[in-house]
Amino acid sequence: MRTLKLGGTGLEVPALGLGCVGLSEFYGPTHRDEAFATLRTAAELGMAFLDTSDYYGVDSANERLIGEFLAQGEGVRSRFAVATKFGPVRAPGTGELVGVRSDPAYVRAACDASLRRLGTDHIDLYYLHHPDFVTPVEETVGAMAELVAAGKVRHLGLSNVSAEELHAGHQVHPITAVQNEWSLFTREYEDSVVPLCAELGIGFVAYSPFSRGFLTGRHTSTEGLAEDDIRRGMPRFNASNAQHNAALLAPVRRIAEARGATLAQIALAWLLHRPEAHGIAVVPIPGTRSPARLRENAEALHLTLTDDELSALDPIAEQVKGERMPPAPDLDRGHDAIGDAAGSR
Repeated sequence: MRTLKLGGTGLEVPALGLGCVGLSEFYGPTHRDEAFATLRTAAELGMAFLDTSDYYGVDSANERLIGEFLAQGEGVRSRFAVATKFGPVRAPGTGELVGVRSDPAYVRAACDASLRRLGTDHIDLYYLHHPDFVTPVEETVGAMAELVAAGKVRHLGLSNVSAEELHAGHQVHPITAVQNEWSLFTREYEDSVVPLCAELGIGFVAYSPFSRGFLTGRHTSTEGLAEDDIRRGMPRFNASNAQHNAALLAPVRRIAEARGATLAQIALAWLLHRPEAHGIAVVPIPGTRSPARLRENAEALHLTLTDDELSALDPIAEQVKGERMPPAPDLDRGHDAIGDAAGSR
């Protein structure tokens, strides 16, 4: 698999990464053996850029899973670039989201906890998952920079941030990558964060490139989803929006049928064209629990869409109905109220 450099700090990663959240939570039943098979396939394909977070899974189950996989043999860890994130705080045992923290003390504690769970002495790319409601991003990045100086972290990233937050953080320490949502259905950052990435030489890691499965054509409503599937609460999957949004897949389907490709491959091919369109490094991190789907995703690297195909796909995003995420929960905005839950993670 071809590689590219994210930002100006020297991090080189595969052109496609693996979003690991679904291996542990949110998108239906998970199975350890299937997860390990998917991770082994990622290694086989050279898709050796794993994206996790201490937020994924009750008691950070996803980091623990990745750590267990990386410990399976000598040299496994060295084959992968591992990215993880901190910020949202969940209650031990239940996984209830109780707040968000990005104050310096929490940055240091969260990093040490992630290192233990991952079973590694360094994190290749460490993101602020989401800014909290009280800490200036400059203070957060300052604490993250201390982790780089200590050798615990190699490169820094910011996720779910605005252009203003990105600019402020980058002034404190070079930011290697932004991780925000980007897909045929979600293009809200193209007029703000993306141009700033081009200006500052920051890479863009695109999460949810399939809009949580909608763009694959396999999940275009809540029908058939597990009761605890996160998509049941997402407006784009609501009955009032889903039928309209499903109709928007028509040009994706036409191109896929003409190319003998899947809808997912066309959605990825469009995103893989963004470097040419915007002048930045873009690495999509589609998630899957299936080794077969992972192989299909990798084939998108061999697809180059024509100008006519790109023009047919361009109008889709502005027609999508429903927000990409459900309304934000009413979280306590003070650090004191969530300190106990954070400290026991």
